[in-house]
Amino acid sequence: MTPILPGATVGVLGSGQLGRLFAIAARRMGYRVHTFSPDDDTPAGQVSDREISAPYDDLDAVRAFARDVDVVTFEFENVPGETARAAAEIRPVRPSGEVLHVVQNRIREKSFLAREGFPVTEFAAIADETGFEAAVRRIGAPAVLKTAASGYDGKGQAKIEAPGEAKAAWEAVGRRECILERFVPFEREISVVVARGLDGALADFGAIENEHRDHILDVSRAPASGDPRISAEAVKIGRAIAERLDVVGVLCIEFFVEASGRLLVNELAPRPHNSGHLTMDACVTSQFEQQLRAVCGLPLGASEYLRPAAMANVLGDLWQGGEPDWRAVCAIPEIKLHLYGKSQARPRRKMGHLTALAATADDARKAVLSAREALAPKRNARPSTQMAGARDRA
Repeated sequence: MTPILPGATVGVLGSGQLGRLFAIAARRMGYRVHTFSPDDDTPAGQVSDREISAPYDDLDAVRAFARDVDVVTFEFENVPGETARAAAEIRPVRPSGEVLHVVQNRIREKSFLAREGFPVTEFAAIADETGFEAAVRRIGAPAVLKTAASGYDGKGQAKIEAPGEAKAAWEAVGRRECILERFVPFEREISVVVARGLDGALADFGAIENEHRDHILDVSRAPASGDPRISAEAVKIGRAIAERLDVVGVLCIEFFVEASGRLLVNELAPRPHNSGHLTMDACVTSQFEQQLRAVCGLPLGASEYLRPAAMANVLGDLWQGGEPDWRAVCAIPEIKLHLYGKSQARPRRKMGHLTALAATADDARKAVLSAREALAPKRNARPSTQMAGARDRA
């Protein structure tokens, strides 16, 4: 397996902030980067060598894109399967289309995990209303109804607290293919980001502890709190899943941790993950550089932490009172500011993140939360939804 060396061109399907941060890591190592998505002037496109704007179902455009690069990867898992297959006709696609096929559908994903013996909550696949009624009788309540495809950040989900709420939940998700999962009264949520090379070598960043607000990741910290044996077990499971899926690239495994310490796999993401953003500042090798190294067939880098760290997301809600106070946050020496180049600041939209390193993960968490509070616009500031110098629509 001949490695793809610096100076080569990496193609990225998708053009959001994950593609942007990947492109920055790739260009730093001397690679060229081309992006492909239906949009233009995107977060990834702004920092890439070339941005191709075409629909994902324009397979001739996809093949032409693939001919101009040496390897293809992706920055989000909802790239259509036919798009990945068209690119794979021309160049290697890593992770493979087979990995995409599993994780793009929650039924396939949960079925794979259960079949391979990984711990998941009880679930039932739903194809139609008859199947839905049978699933409710079997799983009971409380439960969570999720669309089989295209859901993220709480979208496409409805909680059923009691059987009488089932019909409303079915209507809320659009009466389409779904999965019904028994509700997990978890104590904590953690994630494990695993990199797997072309040679099968593995690297991970340990267990990262996550806090959500309104179903959107709010704060991550590493190392995770709690019993280190639970963290070690999560890493063991995460590595095993990456091997069973034959991932070449980066895989994030999200877990629920029950009060008993039992781990349940919630979701998989076959690309860098929001919870792993803190690795950019906290680790010898970031999750984005590991993705690059893996898909190019290079040895993986060291994943050790320089210091404990935390990350806080910056959402578009912050702009509703005016332009955030960038000067105030930049005046805090231990805070790193990362913005994604998005021009329109909308509520719940991820516009950037803050990271901090400290003596403990708890201290780092306090630092990023304090810094985010410092970003809040002054009350007399003029309302703004724009970010100066950025024009993308992603």
